[in-house]
Amino acid sequence: MKARAGRVVLGIDPGIASTGIGVVLDRDRTYRALHFELIRTKVGTPFPDRLAILHRRVAGLVREHRPDSMAMERLFFSNNAKTAIAVGQAQGAILLAFAGTGIPISEYTPVQVKQAVTGDGRAEKPAVGDMIRRLLGLAEVPKPDDVADALAVAYCHLVSTRPGMDGRRG
Repeated sequence: MKARAGRVVLGIDPGIASTGIGVVLDRDRTYRALHFELIRTKVGTPFPDRLAILHRRVAGLVREHRPDSMAMERLFFSNNAKTAIAVGQAQGAILLAFAGTGIPISEYTPVQVKQAVTGDGRAEKPAVGDMIRRLLGLAEVPKPDDVADALAVAYCHLVSTRPGMDGRRG
């Protein structure tokens, strides 16, 4: 198997109904999206089955892309406890896909991600999406926002952990 030059990060914007996925390559500070998608689970599907769907797809992506690290957006606050619990459980299913792989895992707050991507920790979603489009050389802003956010999390991790950087790591 041929070795690849550069670092690959699997970025994740977790959720139970939809989880954004973004795989980004950093080759000598040239960033390129290798893959991005939205994992959807259907409302009405038993909750454990939704978690299993999420786990299986992420585990498949780990096998397919062999990332050097994983970065996930950190849930830091929610007005809705039920939603926060569901997202936390989705995060657990995602983390389980990495269990035993030795792949390092980091978490970043939305403010950290926005700061890394736009230079403004309070940037709005359209600004983040447009910057990710430009930074990764994409023809269009990735849709929906969950996908652009996952790519942004991966990019945040790459720039925060460059050699010589004192970036905050989860």
